[in-house]
Amino acid sequence: RLGILIVRHLKRLERVILGYLEVCDGPDEESRLGILETLQRVIEHAWPRMLCRLPVLLKALLKMIWDVHTDQGSTSEPAKAALLQGATECLILLDRCSEGQVKVLLEGVYSSCEENRVRECIRKVQEDT
Repeated sequence: RLGILIVRHLKRLERVILGYLEVCDGPDEESRLGILETLQRVIEHAWPRMLCRLPVLLKALLKMIWDVHTDQGSTSEPAKAALLQGATECLILLDRCSEGQVKVLLEGVYSSCEENRVRECIRKVQEDT
């Protein structure tokens, strides 16, 4: 609803987003899925301000992808797939607004990672044009 006016609240909103990305919230992961959707909208509307937040957001998204991949808990497979898809879409949006910097940063991660699900997310970002 706020559109570009969301920029006024980015610092506080970033802390909220990071907090939600860190915490598993059950089998359906409704909160994390919702916050990924929120992050996508924030990136779309406030893209000029995302470059300075890139390191923090990239680290949080990669950590969440790894946590989802290694989760042996109660998270359902459809929820895991949705989380990985949402995180991948956020990474693609970040890459677009940073003019390809995310792809460059993910090259080292891709080459050193042996987990297929994580590599698949990174590959989708790298193949996006």
